[in-house]
Amino acid sequence: MTTGSPQRGGDIRLSARVFGVVQGVGFRFWTMGKADELALRGVVKNLDDGSVSVVAEGPQEQVHQLLDWLRSENAPGRVERVEEAISAADGSFRDFRAR
Repeated sequence: MTTGSPQRGGDIRLSARVFGVVQGVGFRFWTMGKADELALRGVVKNLDDGSVSVVAEGPQEQVHQLLDWLRSENAPGRVERVEEAISAADGSFRDFRAR
């Protein structure tokens, strides 16, 4: 689900939940690497239900590249689905971390 319509050219925020076999397979580590490669800021963390939360901010093109990667066969484990929302970035992150 995509919500909001941030201004083109400004930073955006991706808030995503990734479902499938995504814990215990290096998912957070590889997501951090991809986010760093794309110069994004945010956080990735395991959730109690077995899913992974990803919040990333940066330029629209790079954020969409991360979303495409999360849905691709290149993401570790087995991603069954990704639920996402896009909004304007609020600048609350300085770098990208795993929690």
